[in-house]
Amino acid sequence: MAIHDYLQKEVLDGFDNYKYSAIDTSPISNYIYHPFWNRIVKLVPVWVAPNLLTFSGFVLLIVNFAVLTFYDPHFYASSRDHLESPPIPNWVWLMAALNNFLSHTLDGIDGKQARRTKSSSPLGELFDHGLDSWAAFFLPVGLYSIFGRGEYGVSVYRVYLVMIGIMLCFITSHWEKYNTGILFLPWGYDIGQLGMTLVYLITFFYGYEVWKFTLPLLHISTAEFFEMCCYLGFFGLTFPFTFWNIYKSYADKSGKMRPFGEAMRPLVSTLVLFGLMLLWATFSPYGILDNQPRLLYWTTGTAFSNIACQLIIAQMSNTRCELLNSKLLPLFFIVAMSLLMPLGIWEVYLLWVYCIYVTTTHIWFGISVVQEMCMHFKINAFSIKPELDVE
Repeated sequence: MAIHDYLQKEVLDGFDNYKYSAIDTSPISNYIYHPFWNRIVKLVPVWVAPNLLTFSGFVLLIVNFAVLTFYDPHFYASSRDHLESPPIPNWVWLMAALNNFLSHTLDGIDGKQARRTKSSSPLGELFDHGLDSWAAFFLPVGLYSIFGRGEYGVSVYRVYLVMIGIMLCFITSHWEKYNTGILFLPWGYDIGQLGMTLVYLITFFYGYEVWKFTLPLLHISTAEFFEMCCYLGFFGLTFPFTFWNIYKSYADKSGKMRPFGEAMRPLVSTLVLFGLMLLWATFSPYGILDNQPRLLYWTTGTAFSNIACQLIIAQMSNTRCELLNSKLLPLFFIVAMSLLMPLGIWEVYLLWVYCIYVTTTHIWFGISVVQEMCMHFKINAFSIKPELDVE
C-alpha cells in the first residue's frame, strides 16, 4: 500500500495518456551540453536506473548547501567587515564546482539513460522536474557565499529577490506547459549552470577576494553585476517568451484553450507564498531575514517546491490545478502574528516550526507520490526490472 493516497484515479488515468513534449532551442544546450551528454551516458551501465542519476545529482546540491551553511551560516565569511567569521576554506569552492558540474550532468543524462534502457515513464519526468523545483533556490544561495554581504556584496534581501525571480522562471515554464501542452525549456538555465561552475572554479584558483572590485564604466560591484545579469535573464530570456508562447497557443488554438481564470489558476499559490514571505522579510520587527537568511531561504524554496510539484502533476495528467496549497494557511497565521505582535525571538522559533513542517510534509508527499506511481505503472523507482530488454 502507498504511504498516503495523494493521486486520485483521474490523475493516474491522465498519466496513462501522457506524452512528453518539450522544445529546447538553447544554443548552449544543443551545441555544447547535448553532444557532451550523449557521450557521457554511454559510460553509464545499463542497469543504473535514470531516477538514481536524478536523485544523485540532487544530493550533490544538498551537500554544497550543507557545507556552505556550516562554514558560512550568515553570509559573512567573504566580508572584510566581519573578521569574526573566518573565510571559507578554499577546497570548498573546488568541491562546489565539481558537485555543481556533476549535478547538472546527471540531470542532463537521466532522460537519455531512460530512453537508452527503455525505462521511460511519467514518473521519471515528475521525479526530475520535482527535484529541480526544490533545487532552484540552491543556485543563487550557493553563489552568494562567494560575495557575501558587506563591501562589494549585496544584502540578503536582494539575494532573496533574485531567488524568488529564479523560482518564478521555473513556475512560469510549467504554467506555460499547463496552458500550451509543451515545455519550452528556458535558455537561462544552462547558461546559469555553466556560469556557476566557472565562478566556483575561478574562486578556487584565485580566492574569493578576486571578485572584490568595481567594474569600470558600470561603476557597480561584481556581485551587483551578477544580480543585474539575473534580472536580464528573467526579463530578457524567460518571461517575454513564456507570455508569447501562451498568447500564440490561444491565437492559433493549439493549446488547452482554458478560460482566463482557469489559465491563471496555477500561479495563485506561488504568488500568495511569495507575497506572504516578502511581507514577513520586509516588515519583520525582529528582522527575520537578516538574522536567519538561510532558514528563510530554505523554507521558501521548500514550500515553493511543493506548489510546483502539484502543478507538474496537474499539467502532466491534464487535470485541474489546485488553487491554494494547504501549506499556505499556517504561514498566513504565522506571518500575521509576527507582524502584528511583538514576538521578538519567537519569530525565529515560528520560522523553525514552519520550516520543519513544510520540509517533512513535502518529503512525505514526494515519497508517497513516487510509491503510488510505481504501483500504478508496476515499476521500481531506483532500479530497472530485469525483464526489460535493454541495449
